[in-house]
Amino acid sequence: MSTPHNRAEKGDFAKTVLMPGDPLRAKFIAETFLEAPHLVTDVRGMLGFTGTYHGHPISVMGSGMGMPSIGIYSYELYKFYDVENIIRIGSAGSYTEKAKLFDVVLASGAVSESNYARVQGGAESDLMLPSAALNDKLRAAAKRAGIPLIEGNIHSSDVFYRQPSDEKPTYWERLRDERSCYAVEMESFALFHNANMLGKNAACLVTISDSFVSPEVTTAEQRQTSFTNMMKVALGSVE
Repeated sequence: MSTPHNRAEKGDFAKTVLMPGDPLRAKFIAETFLEAPHLVTDVRGMLGFTGTYHGHPISVMGSGMGMPSIGIYSYELYKFYDVENIIRIGSAGSYTEKAKLFDVVLASGAVSESNYARVQGGAESDLMLPSAALNDKLRAAAKRAGIPLIEGNIHSSDVFYRQPSDEKPTYWERLRDERSCYAVEMESFALFHNANMLGKNAACLVTISDSFVSPEVTTAEQRQTSFTNMMKVALGSVE
C-alpha cells in the first residue's frame, strides 16, 4: 500500500530506516554503503532506498527539514510500512566547546519549544526521549568502529533564522546550561514523540556542522558526503 507521501509498497522498507534530512544525502548513503540498493519511493523528491549492509536489510530515506516534515514521513513508516527503528542522521549546530566540528553526538533526549507533541498526541512534556535499546546498539557500533561519541541532550528548534536579541544569557546559553543541550537541530523531538506514541524505536546521531561558540562551518558538499563516521555508526547498529 502506498500513502499520500510515499509510493512504496508494504514490504519495500526494511525494519530499520536511516533518515537524513537531505534526500540527496540518502541517495549518497545508499549508493556508497549499501549492497544492491534500489529506489522504493521518490514522491515530492523525497528519495527512499532499500538494500543490505553486510547482508542485513536496511533502508535510507530523506525526512526533509523540520518537525512537520519528519513527523509525516516517520509516522507513515512506523504506522503503514511496519518499520520498527528509525535513526535520524543529520547535521547540528554546537552550543558548547565540548562538541567540535565533525564530532558525532548521540542524543540522550530532545528538548523543544515545539507544540508538535501536544497537538499530535496530547503530550505536554518539552523533553522527548529516544529508545534506550537503540542507543545501546549505536554505542556498541561506535565502540566496534573506534568512533568516539559525545552524549547529551539536543535542542530541536522550530526556527532556523531566529531574530537576534539583547537578552543575556542568550536562549541557547540557557538551553546549554539549564537543560544540558549540546547542539541544535530541527527534527528529533517529533521523531521521538512519534516512536513513543506508536510503540516503536527512534534514535538520533548528529554531526556538528557549525557552532555557536566557534566561527568554523562546513560546506553543503561536506555535509552531504563527509559525515562518514556518523553513517558508519548508524549502519553498524543493524549488524
